[in-house]
Amino acid sequence: MNSHAHVPDWTLVSLRPRGQHAPLRRAAEPLGAQVIGLSPWALVARHDAATRTALARALGADRVVFSSPAAVHAAARLLPLDGTHAGLWLAVGAGTAAALRGHGAGEVMAPARMDSEGLLDLPALAQLQELRAALVTAPGGRGIIAATLQARGAALERVDVYRRSTLRLPPRQLQRLRRQAAPWVLAVSSAEALSLLNEQLPADLLARLRQAHVVAASERLAALAADAGYARITLAAGPMPEQLARAAHAAITTTASS
Repeated sequence: MNSHAHVPDWTLVSLRPRGQHAPLRRAAEPLGAQVIGLSPWALVARHDAATRTALARALGADRVVFSSPAAVHAAARLLPLDGTHAGLWLAVGAGTAAALRGHGAGEVMAPARMDSEGLLDLPALAQLQELRAALVTAPGGRGIIAATLQARGAALERVDVYRRSTLRLPPRQLQRLRRQAAPWVLAVSSAEALSLLNEQLPADLLARLRQAHVVAASERLAALAADAGYARITLAAGPMPEQLARAAHAAITTTASS
């Protein structure tokens, strides 16, 4: 029994890319969680000369958008991001902004609502006629940022500084999950990761997870989880590890006390 939280020990399933479960683990373990990492993909940074050249040009745009912390770290392996910059640099959320500042970037703008829609609501992206905009990102995703920047009149330069490589769910982790204590909570911060999980998960585990708690990082992800057959969905305040862990803990605490 977790005496601090007053709920039984519980299991949080992380779909973060391979090697990136530690922040969620640090946030959840003090709340009594055992974190199981089921990585359906890995992130592979690009380091070729063509990408470096494209990034160098992109960083001089009037508006430079970084789509994720991974995009920031991959870009920083190609070119320094420190110091001032001519245009406005924007981050999808607080984690991406923190990554930029960690690499020494100057002023960075980020929305309170940490998703694509929140980013696109920023006044700095409202009027883009005759401006150069750059998107530092990876292949895949919904494409709403790129499409909207172009629709608003920007000349868009997209630089894919890393790629996602699909992984087979590790059998050892699947066996470990079967033995883990209930209640289970699935943390969802990526539509693609959820889709890959649903495609690969054995039928017995998929059935159990669909009856477990889900914490979603956005309303869009909550809707996608519902469409995929998940029954007990809680909306987190955002995609940060602390936000997901708190929402997961609150969900099982409420259930335990009801």
